[in-house]
Amino acid sequence: MSRRVTLFLIWFIFVAYTIWLAPLDQPDTWPLVQKLLTLQWHKLNAIIPAIFLLMGVWPMIFAGLMFFDGRMQKFRAWPYFLGSNGTGVICLLPYLFLRERNQTFAGTKDKWLRILDRHSTGFVLLLFTVGLFAYAILLGDWGDYVQQFQTRRFVHLISVDFCLMCLVFPLTSLFDDDMSRRGIKDSFIYWSIAFLPLFGPLVYLCVRPPIPEVLEIEVETEELAADILESSTS
Repeated sequence: MSRRVTLFLIWFIFVAYTIWLAPLDQPDTWPLVQKLLTLQWHKLNAIIPAIFLLMGVWPMIFAGLMFFDGRMQKFRAWPYFLGSNGTGVICLLPYLFLRERNQTFAGTKDKWLRILDRHSTGFVLLLFTVGLFAYAILLGDWGDYVQQFQTRRFVHLISVDFCLMCLVFPLTSLFDDDMSRRGIKDSFIYWSIAFLPLFGPLVYLCVRPPIPEVLEIEVETEELAADILESSTS
């Protein structure tokens, strides 16, 4: 089964599952969301705000790949990135199964791309994630979290959404295309990063080489030279 079909099926099943559970129709959802958004975390099990904030880390991880990739696609990455900050994989997955594979980058990097390409951005995300895990482990009540996972639909869905983010990263070709775009060919690096949930992608953002800037005219010249060479040999 192709990656694109697999990603589409994950998206379809999760959308149907979310609609079936209808978390926004539950009376306990909005008070919980309000406490999360107004930073009243002392009233919550520490694990819940940790997962909630980690669902903001994942879109930033994907942003570090998809905005370079989006430069070469027929549609923009921005709407999918912004949507994924509020809905997780529901808005992220359509970009991943609609995109075409591409391992090149043309043009110069704007300010946003330069920020995403910096190692310091990856380090900030990594340190923030470590802090969230420490917060959840030291102050969280895991027994209470399991009970909330089973009884509160919002907690259930953001937890499943987080797990799907971990699953989707190695499934999409976005990651290996980004590696090729940066000249990384080692398959050991790919498997080590892809199957180390969350922390593997974060380490990748910290150590990957910066993407080279290639003017579009240079790309066109290279393609023209390749066409001439192919014509001359045929």
